[in-house]
Formats: sequence, C-alpha cells, structure tokens
Amino acid sequence: MSSVVCLPKGGGGAMADGLRKRYPFLDLGEVNSGYASELEEAALRVIRSGRYIGGEEVVAFEKELATLTGVDHAIGVSNGLDALRLILRGYVEMGVMQPGDEVIVPANTYIASILAVSDAGLTPVPVDARLDSMNIDTSLIEGAVTSRTRGVMTVHLYGRVAWDEQLMEVARRYGLKIIEDCAQAIGARSPLDGLNSSRRVGGLGDAAAFSFYPTKNIGALGDAGAVVSNDAELIRTVKALANYGADRRYHNIYCGWNCRLDALQAALLRVKLKHIDSENADRFERALVYERSITHSAIVKPLMSRWVTDNVWHQYVVRLARGSREEFREELLRRGVETDVHYAVPPHLQPCYAGKLKGYFPVTVQLAREVVSLPIATGTSVKDAAEIAEIINSMKV
Repeated sequence: MSSVVCLPKGGGGAMADGLRKRYPFLDLGEVNSGYASELEEAALRVIRSGRYIGGEEVVAFEKELATLTGVDHAIGVSNGLDALRLILRGYVEMGVMQPGDEVIVPANTYIASILAVSDAGLTPVPVDARLDSMNIDTSLIEGAVTSRTRGVMTVHLYGRVAWDEQLMEVARRYGLKIIEDCAQAIGARSPLDGLNSSRRVGGLGDAAAFSFYPTKNIGALGDAGAVVSNDAELIRTVKALANYGADRRYHNIYCGWNCRLDALQAALLRVKLKHIDSENADRFERALVYERSITHSAIVKPLMSRWVTDNVWHQYVVRLARGSREEFREELLRRGVETDVHYAVPPHLQPCYAGKLKGYFPVTVQLAREVVSLPIATGTSVKDAAEIAEIINSMKV
C-alpha cells in the first residue's frame, strides 16, 4: 500500500512533488509486519503439530493470559462477544442469575456489551456516561439497582480503566457480580485495588471478557477472545458451555455452543502477548503528543490521568465542541488524515433495541454526536501525531 495519495494542495501536512502525506487510521499489514518472523514461526509450529483445536498452544496461551491479568484461570474462546455471553450464561447455569434478572451496563458502549446480556436471557439496564471519562458514571449505578439486579458490567472503553470505590461499594452492598468488558483495555492497570489482589484489568472484578479482534491493541489474525476469573466453578461452566455443553467427551451437561479458540490463533496471540506493555507504552507516547500539541479551541481532548497505565489508548477520542463532525472529518481526509467514529449510534437508539432499553441518557447521546477517533495505532509515529495535531490546529471549525 502506498504511503501517499494525490490530494488537493492547501493546508497542513507534509508535501513532496505535489503528493500529500497520508495518515492511515489503521493499517493491519503494518501492525503485523513488526511481528512477521515470530508469527510465521508460530504458524508453522501449529501446522506441523497436527493439533488445530485445543492442545498445547491454547493451554499455554491461557496460562500466559492468566498470569498477565493476575487471575487463577483463563479460557480461550471464539471472540469477545462469546466471552461475555459465556460468563453471563455461566452465571445463569450456576443459579447465580435467573432469566429476567437485571445487569447494569454502560449506555455508552459498543453494542456487544449489551447483546451479551440479552443473549443470556437477562435484562440490560443502561446507565449514562461521564462526559470527561466517557465511561459509566458510577454515581448513577445505585439509582439503577432494583430487587432483580444481579450484576454490573463495567466496560473499559477506549482503553481507559472504569473502576472506582463507588462501583465496588455498590456491588458489595447489594451482592452484585462485577463483570469486566476488557475488549479494548488489555494490559491496563487500575490505580485502585480490585476485588482481589490484581490491579490489571481482567483481575479487578468477578469475571472478565477479552476480545482479540484484529484491530485491538493485541489482535489475532482472525477472531478470538477469552474469559478470565478466579472463580473455578464459573470457569468449569464456561469451558463446558464453550464445548457444546460437554464436561467430558460425549457427556453434555448443558445445551451449549461451539465457542472454542483454535490453536493457530492461540499461537499467534502468544507472540503478541509478550509485547503488550511496549505496545501500550507506544500508544501512550502518541497520546501524549496529541495532548500537548492539539490547541484548537473546538477540540475537547480526552482526559489524561497522572496514573500513566490506567489508559492503554485503544482509541484516542476527541470531541468536536462546535461545527459539523462530518465536515471536520472530510476536511481532515482531504488533508490526508483518516479518522473514525466510536460510536455514532448508541445501543439504546439501535433498531434492535428500539423501545426496549428505557431511560434518558443525555451524555451518551452527546458523545455519539461529538466523538472523533484520531490515528494512534502502530503505523502512526510520534512525528505523525505531531503533524496531525498541526493540521487540526490550522483548521477553521
């Protein structure tokens, strides 16, 4: 893929012989090129093994992920949505939750978080976000608790840890399970202790789900996910549910699913898992450039914490305080900068949940109207981030 595209002259951006520099939002080929030799070696190892579902690679990956998150158990599964579905269905099979019980969820999240609750026969109860963190407003959680509430799902959106004393206190007071959606936050650390001894996301609550979709900070070359927990009974239940409901061969104790992680993806993820802290450090470095360099009065930058590792910057999401987001993105694209929106339509306004997710979520709606994600992944250098900031600062919004 060429690193430049022909665009009209004018405005910021590096120029050379009439060609304008291009700033891709995400180039997965470039992301994986840095691991190429290790990935090829891992793939060849699996091909030669003759074991493609389960086996040593999956077991090793699960142990390494458990170590990273500071928990006792990890189970590799098919994708992040299935990981959440398996946790919630597991609690239902264990009798911890009953069909129709309620799980509090952030209103501002990707729809997968809420789909998992519905799929388990449970009732999602959205709670609005904070404008500064864009994560769930924990001060509103207790007001959403009813006699049917059995859990709270905290989503570490965009890579920012969503964890505080208020969340833990409400969960303790009402005996609620805390499920972490860690799809965007692998490797992040909380400044506060979790329910157990770990401060890594995944080890903060009662159970957690990870996604390894290719665009994540650590992505598979296909689809993959994982469930982690210190609850051995939940892990046993999840493992059975993910394998047609069988606890051993030809012995199906649940009406389960096929949600297994294949050996090839496990082997590829083991390569990348070793580099998670350096990957996240690189993202922080680019986020810091944006924080220091973007000065445009129409741009509201994301909250920067003194606790460096509580955000692994899966996305760098700014808010456009005035003007048209579409025009802003089009002008950036004209100058070579690709952007994205996470997310333009919140779950409660999606057709599949029309009239089903009741409540008033003004902050979530405002965020959906204003947010723009800037390039931050591998392939966007520190120099690129500074140039993108310069382009933004020069724009008339």
